[in-house]
Amino acid sequence: MPTLIGSVQRALRLLEAASSHCGGAPAKQLAREAGLPLPTAYHLLRTLTHEGYLRREGGVFVLGDAAGRLADGGLQQKRRSMILDSLAHFRDAVGAPVYFAVYREGEIEVMGVSDTPANPACEEWADFRATAHAHAIGQCLLGQLDEKTRRDYYDRRPVEGITPYTVRDMRTLEERIGSLRRMQPVTEHQEYALGTVCAAIPITAGDAAAAMAISLPVHQESRLLYVVDRLRSEVGALLSTLSFSISI
Repeated sequence: MPTLIGSVQRALRLLEAASSHCGGAPAKQLAREAGLPLPTAYHLLRTLTHEGYLRREGGVFVLGDAAGRLADGGLQQKRRSMILDSLAHFRDAVGAPVYFAVYREGEIEVMGVSDTPANPACEEWADFRATAHAHAIGQCLLGQLDEKTRRDYYDRRPVEGITPYTVRDMRTLEERIGSLRRMQPVTEHQEYALGTVCAAIPITAGDAAAAMAISLPVHQESRLLYVVDRLRSEVGALLSTLSFSISI
């Protein structure tokens, strides 16, 4: 049986007690609720306050910034787990690698990728954030932005060729984006990676511009539209999960 560290257990009980009082609680009350002798509670409360997990205000103890960071980390992990579970479902349903990305704070953020050894994802050999013009995910996200926001992105991330197939200038890219119909899949042929074709669909997920995508080896290009249509048909049932995952 593993050895339990008593002082850690006692400190955690104090944190749990403090978290149950929005306005804070005095040391005597926290000691009583945690089932600890008052001297032991005082010692642990001082330590927890010094480390930033608690804060003393007007004679009561409230949760500190460090405790908040622990909670935020838990939410981030929950969000990532929910996204990956959803992507694994889509991956198995369509038989291809699946990607999920958002445009947040001026950058492309790939929030999750799900693949298998038999169907590996496209290797990120050039930074996805800097090459939105070259891949289906980026073009799909850019198409959901207003012109001013897109131009701000281009100012920071210039359009340039990274393969012989990449769109070469901003004017051509803007013409392509302007021709897209609402909810139309965006496809690209070896524009980001030689030997790979991709397709992306826009996703309505809260206020964020979001996209889901699939990739295939170029010799399977004839399957591309079928697979992305299959993805689109699967997305509706789990879209609320993705929306929640973005918002937390």
